[in-house]
Amino acid sequence: MTTIDSASTPRATTQPMTDAAPRRRRGYGGLWAAVPRELGFLLLGFPIAIVGFVVLVTLFSTGASLLVVVVGLAIVVAALYTARGFGMVELVRLAWAGRPEIRRPNWEAAAPGGDGPWRAFFAPFVDGHYWLYLLHGMVVAPIVALFSWTVTIVWLAVGLGGVTYWFWAMFLPVGGREFWPHEWVLDRIWPGGSAAVDIEPLVGESIVQLVLGAVFLLTLPFVTAGLTWMHDQIARGMLGAWRSEALQRQVQQLAASRGAAVQAEDAALRRLERDIHDGPQQRLVRLQMDLAAIERKLESDPDAARTLLGEARDQARDTLDELRALSRGFAPPLLQDRGLASALESLAGRSPVPVILELDLPADAALPAAIERNAYFIAAELLTNAAKHAAASAIRLRLSTRDTGSSGLWLDLWVTDNGRGGATAMPGHGLAGLDERIRGLGGVLLIDSPAGGPTVIGAHFPYVPAASVGA
Repeated sequence: MTTIDSASTPRATTQPMTDAAPRRRRGYGGLWAAVPRELGFLLLGFPIAIVGFVVLVTLFSTGASLLVVVVGLAIVVAALYTARGFGMVELVRLAWAGRPEIRRPNWEAAAPGGDGPWRAFFAPFVDGHYWLYLLHGMVVAPIVALFSWTVTIVWLAVGLGGVTYWFWAMFLPVGGREFWPHEWVLDRIWPGGSAAVDIEPLVGESIVQLVLGAVFLLTLPFVTAGLTWMHDQIARGMLGAWRSEALQRQVQQLAASRGAAVQAEDAALRRLERDIHDGPQQRLVRLQMDLAAIERKLESDPDAARTLLGEARDQARDTLDELRALSRGFAPPLLQDRGLASALESLAGRSPVPVILELDLPADAALPAAIERNAYFIAAELLTNAAKHAAASAIRLRLSTRDTGSSGLWLDLWVTDNGRGGATAMPGHGLAGLDERIRGLGGVLLIDSPAGGPTVIGAHFPYVPAASVGA
């Protein structure tokens, strides 16, 4: 039985980029688990906000007052970059507190690297993110941080002080004390209730403080979670990337995918043209010459004509075989008639190197025809490369689908061989063309081929079920 050096086909090491939030524990216990990090975030927020306020106000006011000279512009730019730094610290702190990651702005968009130093210098003035960061650091952050810090300190003080009042109240002087908060509250609720309840004032005060402290501590997770959520929402609105930037990035990705698809198709057409020119076209020219020679010798030398007829028949058969081989690069009849699984089984059976085929396709996969055709072409190319260049004695071909949730359905094609390794996607070569083809489909090509092998190549691309497309 043929085996492969690698123990098993590795899984994809990268997932499609998504903005999905990390999973968070639910329930009251989950809220308590997040309290330490949220308390650290809230208690440090006000000192950091005060430092940012002092630094930014000093820099910006100094720069604004010196705008009449060049140094004022430099100080204002420094203030904007400093505001960016404090804003990034806030985003890092929110992530550390357990909040879902906030997508950062694209800081290079306003100052491309090739536009010169002056464009980079003045970029913050035309980038709205810098001014939002400055507004956040100078105005919003100090106010919000002061509010959340005050509420957090009060809630902690009342909660911890209340549940421990019975202990530290013993050290307080009570001689001549006539006012007890619990008696005042009881008289307001039940007139004369403090006189009717015969209990030691210190004991009564300890009981009330204990109940009050327990209530504050039990509600502490909701308070810290709410205050952290408030900071998170403000940061998302002022410090995160805009939706228009996400759309612009998506348009750029689509343009790059379209360009890659066009290049891949152009390379495929050029390769087909070269293969036809070097193969079937040459054989057809040879066949035409043989037929002309047969026509000349048919009456004068029948034996030679008969020999040439045999050679012409061989030329026609070889030409037909080459044309059939070329047609498999597009869509073999088996793929169209019986689907991708049967086509890959036939492809594996024709490989000169033994292939272990692993198909994990659900019955309701409903792969679109374009995806099946490209998956077949990619598998054929990878098997051909492994047989020709890797000096492999065994190949594993695995095909499966997965549902990533937010990013939809993906088709995963893995080809692993035990050859000599060293495969790279060099420009103008086969793997580079496959990479362009896959990127044109919105997918990604992963290559892991250390010197000495094994070589693991994964092609992953998204798809929409054919039934959904038809609907």
